[in-house]
Amino acid sequence: MGMQPILNFTENRLILFSIYKEKKFIIIWAPGGYLRPYSSPKSMAKGEKERIYYIRKMASTITPSEEEKRDLYSLANKVPFDDRINHEASLTDLNLTLIQAYLKEVNSSLYEESKNMEFIELCRNMNIVNSLPEYTKPKNVGLMFFSLDPQRFFPYAQIDVVQFPDDLGGDKIIEKSFKGPLQQQLREALLYIHNTVITEQIIKHPDRAEADRFFNYPYAAIEESLCNAVYHKGYDVREPIEVRVLPDRIEIVSHPGADRSITEEGLRTYRVFNRRYRNRRIGEFLKEMHLTEGRNTGFRKIINALEQNGSPKPIFETDPERLSFCTTLQIHPYYLRQYEYKNDILNDTLSDTVSDTISDTISDTLNDTINDTINDYPILTKTEQSVFSYIMNHQQATIDEIKSVVGKSKSSINRTIRSLKAKGLLTRTGSTKTGFWSVKK
Repeated sequence: MGMQPILNFTENRLILFSIYKEKKFIIIWAPGGYLRPYSSPKSMAKGEKERIYYIRKMASTITPSEEEKRDLYSLANKVPFDDRINHEASLTDLNLTLIQAYLKEVNSSLYEESKNMEFIELCRNMNIVNSLPEYTKPKNVGLMFFSLDPQRFFPYAQIDVVQFPDDLGGDKIIEKSFKGPLQQQLREALLYIHNTVITEQIIKHPDRAEADRFFNYPYAAIEESLCNAVYHKGYDVREPIEVRVLPDRIEIVSHPGADRSITEEGLRTYRVFNRRYRNRRIGEFLKEMHLTEGRNTGFRKIINALEQNGSPKPIFETDPERLSFCTTLQIHPYYLRQYEYKNDILNDTLSDTVSDTISDTISDTLNDTINDTINDYPILTKTEQSVFSYIMNHQQATIDEIKSVVGKSKSSINRTIRSLKAKGLLTRTGSTKTGFWSVKK
């Protein structure tokens, strides 16, 4: 008597209920995962805590040798998260319309063929599903770009744009989240920032025909910074990409931090060479859509865009544990002066002027004062002024001393000092312990 299989598919495994020679068998097939090697309790005894590893060798289940364990760890590390099979999804979670829209955008020859090709063959040609015919599942990268609802499989795979018009201490916060396929949320977030955040200033001069044109933030720098965040985000980490728009800067924060091969000194000096790409497949799709280039060109493009606009250099930061990465783009100095003058004049005017005439008085005073007082000397934020003033009188001050006096976090003090150095107002001579500060007076 032969087997009489009864199949039952679950999300992650196939179960066979079979009868062979009047005996009942249960056969469970579980596909391989990416967190190998796997362990199990040594015995089923109550309170058993010891766990041991097993591997399958030919028809036997055995404990692996140390060399075999190392091979399993190495095999697991070789497959990036974006190229792994997603056992929770099915082929129906991939959307043909999204796939064809991508193929048409990148001028792929597969676009015309896709009209007559079987869907599963199209997905295999694009390498967004695995190749096992008896167990076809989408890969993570396919779900990220070609699923209508990637958040089902990657919670918080989104971009949050948060504006603080009155700085972090203010009461007003404007939040907007962008979800959906990666290319869609990226483009929608960039369009939103372009329309609501970026402004252009044109200054005409009486002695020449050419006018000065600049932006509060160059769009190319924001685009490259946000594309880099999407490219290098860890999509197994349940944290969104956050774009924080403050009065004097934009911070783009993603998780986790930079690869261990990138040093903090390299980030400070803009000398970065990434030896490993976290999401190579995501990078391939973004490159095809001309949203990024890869090859470690992102930092240079950001710096070039800021220099051409006359903006301060960017600040790249990652914490020692590499839990997050932050790109800070500082506002153009002209806009920073406007913001500071508005606050000063607003405070003065509110104390002396009745409410009926406040609006007109502020508007007239602002325009006259801003145009009369802008000069070539670098404008400092309040934190920069406090740090600079303290260092002028305490040239051997340590970071911890400055932190306690100014009342800011250590990371904020470090960021402020880098900004003062970039503006040519501050240099450091000697070591951290025995050195001293040199200031421009």
